[in-house]
Amino acid sequence: MHRDPNPLQSLDEALSQRFINLDAAGYFLIKVDAAAGELIAEHYANGIDERGLATDPDTGEVLSCRGGDPRAPRAVYRGRSAKELGIALTEGDGPYPLSRLDHALYLGRELQKAEHCLVACLPYVQD
Repeated sequence: MHRDPNPLQSLDEALSQRFINLDAAGYFLIKVDAAAGELIAEHYANGIDERGLATDPDTGEVLSCRGGDPRAPRAVYRGRSAKELGIALTEGDGPYPLSRLDHALYLGRELQKAEHCLVACLPYVQD
């Protein structure tokens, strides 16, 4: 009988392959600034077309995940921890850069992962 050596990693990889509805409020690129000891969340605006694909809000062109012309973030959030950055994204007067709970959960998970990489001096790669 074959046993999966890391069933949680296999589960996570399988769940990452599911279809997700994009957040009409935009998307985030998460980075680690080790020199400043901070996590960075760059927020980018997007539209969503009839197929559910992210589009440039100015041109209507479908956004590519594989590069292309650099886009300017709508806002940049910084924090010393996942909790501090999460609070900046979800509390206060608003408006909030999130409109979907599944997106908020994903960001929380990614921010925790980025914080771990910051503390452990490891490279961070966003899922």
